Amino acid sequence: MIVLLRSRLSPYPIVLAAVMLGLFSLIAFGLVSVLHHGTEGRIVGNHRASVLHKLQEILPPDRYDNDILSDVMDIDEPSLDARHPVTVYRTRKQGQPVAAVLLPTAPDGYSGDIRLMVAIYSNGELAGVRVISHKETPGLGDPVDERKSDWIRAFSGLSFEKLEAALWRVKKDGGAFDQFTGATVTPRAVVKQIKNTLDYFSANKDKLFQLPAEPIEDTVIDSP
Repeated sequence: MIVLLRSRLSPYPIVLAAVMLGLFSLIAFGLVSVLHHGTEGRIVGNHRASVLHKLQEILPPDRYDNDILSDVMDIDEPSLDARHPVTVYRTRKQGQPVAAVLLPTAPDGYSGDIRLMVAIYSNGELAGVRVISHKETPGLGDPVDERKSDWIRAFSGLSFEKLEAALWRVKKDGGAFDQFTGATVTPRAVVKQIKNTLDYFSANKDKLFQLPAEPIEDTVIDSP
């Protein structure tokens, strides 16, 4: 009797269920993939817009006519970042160099790394500087953020021709730049790294503009 019942059971419902399960799995996988790629595309697009906005805060877009987000490369330079490659954006007008925008890191902030954006015109003059991320103490070290004070804007227009290299220090160290009340370490670290960046640019300007652009991972620019 048991043998007879087994012989009457059709395998087709089981096969059909397996096929349907596999079909639904494929459809679900496809939907997830489509949503992922769509979301990823929006994230990349939003990221590029964020980077461009930050760049344009210190380098007006009417000064150049190239695609600044494509004219980019990474360099290995321990004086600008001992642990990671440094991203460099190049701007040009009718093919001629206008400015380079470097993203160095000051490793000696009071609370750790201070990431900077330093834009330098081809003549060695600073177009502007911004702090793009830091962990400095609120109310003490955070005046490096342009939203907290105008301190960082004082670098715009400066160069080694206008201010000799020996004065690129905070006033407490005999230099030209203000420190903060109760917080000298933070501005000292920022001034030092801006000077390092100017030094590097002065020695490597031609190479920076001649090297070919290369695809790099999207640069993350956080708000301080």
